[in-house]
This record gives sequence, C-alpha cells and structure tokens, in this order.
Amino acid sequence: MNRTSGGTRQPTGGRVAHAVLILFAAGSLFPLVWTAVAASRTSGRLAHTPPPFWFGGHLLKNLEIAWTDANLGTALVNTTVVAGSVAAGTVFFSTLAGFAFAKLRFRFRNALLALVIGTMMVPPQLSVVPLYLLIAELSWTDRLQSVVLPGLVSAFGVFFMRQYLTRALPTELIEAARVDGASSWRVMWHVVFPAARPAMAVLGMLTFVMAWNDFFWPIIALTQSGNPTVQVALTGLGRGYIPDQSVIMAGALLGTLPLLLAFVLFGRHIVGGIMQGAVKG
Repeated sequence: MNRTSGGTRQPTGGRVAHAVLILFAAGSLFPLVWTAVAASRTSGRLAHTPPPFWFGGHLLKNLEIAWTDANLGTALVNTTVVAGSVAAGTVFFSTLAGFAFAKLRFRFRNALLALVIGTMMVPPQLSVVPLYLLIAELSWTDRLQSVVLPGLVSAFGVFFMRQYLTRALPTELIEAARVDGASSWRVMWHVVFPAARPAMAVLGMLTFVMAWNDFFWPIIALTQSGNPTVQVALTGLGRGYIPDQSVIMAGALLGTLPLLLAFVLFGRHIVGGIMQGAVKG
C-alpha cells in the first residue's frame, strides 16, 4: 500500500503480481509477434527446424503479394462497412429491446425474453439453408447486405443490455421524465442512452470484433472475387498445390492490424466506460 499526497492509500501490486501480468502479456502478444516473424520470412525458411524466432527481410514483399493476390484493399473496406454496420445496429436495437424487457410492463414479457434467450442455444448452422434461400430470392448473393442485415440484432446483445439496464437505470428517473411530459423517444435519447453508454461501448466493441472475424456465413454469402470480407479474401491465399505460408501470415497480419489500431484509438474510452458503469452500479 502506498500513500498519496492526500493521505489516502492506493493499492499496489507486488512482484508476484507484476510477474504474472508480464507472463500473461507475453503469452497474449506471442501469436501476433510470431505472425509478424513468419510474414517476414520465406515459406522455405518456415519449414526448417527449428523455425526462425526473429524477423527476416521479406516482410514488405510478402505484404505486397498478399495485398495484391487477396484483393485486401477492397476486403478491408468491405469488412469495415460490415463490422461497423453490424456493431451499430446491434447496439441500437439491443438497447431498445433491452430497455423494453428491463423497464416496460407488457403481456408475455417473460415468455418473450425466454424465447430470445432460447435462440442462443440454436446452432447457427441450422439457419444457413433457409437464410441462403432467402438472400437468393432477394438477389442479395455476393452483396454486403447479405451479411449485414442478419447480424443487426443478437440475442446476446438484448440479454446483455437488459441485465445492465435493470440495475443501472432507476425506474424513478424514467417516471420523472414521463411526468415532465417527455415522449418515449425523448426518454430513450435523454435518459436511457446516457445511462446505457458504458454497456453500449462494451457491446459495440465485442460485436465489432466478432463481425470482423466472422468467417462461416460470409464465406457462404460472398465470393473471393466479388465483394469479399477480410476472412473470405484470405482464403484465396491458401489455394494452390503448395500454399505459401509466409504470404498467408502476411495477409493475416494485414487483417489484424485494423483491429489493433481501433483498440489503440478507442481502448481508453471503452475502459473508461466500463469503469464508469462499475462506479454507477
């Protein structure tokens, strides 16, 4: 424990705690570092034993090959649009539904909530055939709306926001806004959204990452030569009689960098929102 200038005590971690944190940080960074090392080598060098553990001189060349062969420029733009749209839609609609389940009183509320939660237990593979038939009927195959619209609402998001708003949003605050003559939309905009901001930030981050890394449905609805996302585009790098592992790693590195950049830019705000919600709770 250390004392600050005001006389209050601030908890400090010991050497064991710091060692454990450093160990976990190193373990978390190792896959990314190894990807960069493999991307800077040749495929033949990666096949040697032991494998290389330091950077080589082929990184820029492999990045250029991956960028050109996988059409990663278009893929990155498409993935940003898809992940951003899915995250925004999920946060917005899940907050609306979560508020309804948490604070509004209507018939069959608990039954509908149980039905929403029950859909989380259904494997997504079961909906692939009817969903593909639907987008084919709408002529949406190989179009971005085929991967955006099915992900605009998630059962997890609804349940997550419902659980948060149940505790973080006082019912008295909503009643006071009603007494002041606020409409339902003004209550949502001026009361619910500000109170739900920390949970919305967390849900948006999780949804964005999941949408960015999604592979199962995009590989069915999109093509590598048309409107690919990053995960679909990277499948083109693994084709051929002998796949070039170094180029594949370079493509994976390019597909990961935007997520790291987003976390560097917005991580402080997300963590601040989590801490704000913890203090309010």
